[in-house]
Amino acid sequence: MKWFFYFLLGLWLLLAGPIGVLLFGDLDLASSWQSASQESAGIAPPPKENTEAIIQVYAARTWSWRGAFAVHTWISFKRSQEAFYHLSQVVGFLQHTTRDGKVLQHLTDTIPDPYWYGSPPELLAEIRGGQEVDLIIDRLENAIEQYPYPFEYRMWPGPNSNTFTAFVARQLPELKLDLPPTAIGKDFLEHGQWWGTAPSGTGKQLSLYGLLGIMVAVEEGIELNLLSLTVGIDPLDLAIKYPGIGRIGWR
Repeated sequence: MKWFFYFLLGLWLLLAGPIGVLLFGDLDLASSWQSASQESAGIAPPPKENTEAIIQVYAARTWSWRGAFAVHTWISFKRSQEAFYHLSQVVGFLQHTTRDGKVLQHLTDTIPDPYWYGSPPELLAEIRGGQEVDLIIDRLENAIEQYPYPFEYRMWPGPNSNTFTAFVARQLPELKLDLPPTAIGKDFLEHGQWWGTAPSGTGKQLSLYGLLGIMVAVEEGIELNLLSLTVGIDPLDLAIKYPGIGRIGWR
């Protein structure tokens, strides 16, 4: 009974963050997704005025009550001299609305930093430059093509949009991508692997199908994963990580 009590206490502590966000956060629980904003947040530089090659990774709270638990992430990029952006992401509802059920989506000449159905995006990582970034984009596009779950989607524990972003980031250590603890699915390793590289490329992680694991990395710090809910500390940024709330402290 004592261990059962400790289990319930630990589960309550993990759920306290999402419950708090649901009750006191600024989630829009009333509006329809059809009328929710998908306009640009104005974060990405105008492509016609910037000749640099750019890679950016964004995150935004998922729509409705799900936003209390998780964010949706995506990758936007453009090559040198290109006058438009590309955007790559995994979108779950495409599984039921496209003829082939493919959830991996590539958009060209699109908004790179849209509101995700009313939720403002946050820039997580960025690389800018010349020919050296164009070469990284070559590897980025190859990593996108190599994503092992283009027709599969599970909101929990993965594979989902955050599984995709984490997979690509592992192929591009230059990004040093520190995905937030609310990126549920980031710890779902491909092909049932239990051991792998952290998304930032600066450490290692042990993960049991994204449900139970531990990560130790320079960028991410130390993260513990229980039922895809992540708690951790980030000494580099003097922050703690908590389910639902995300990062508390300096970035």
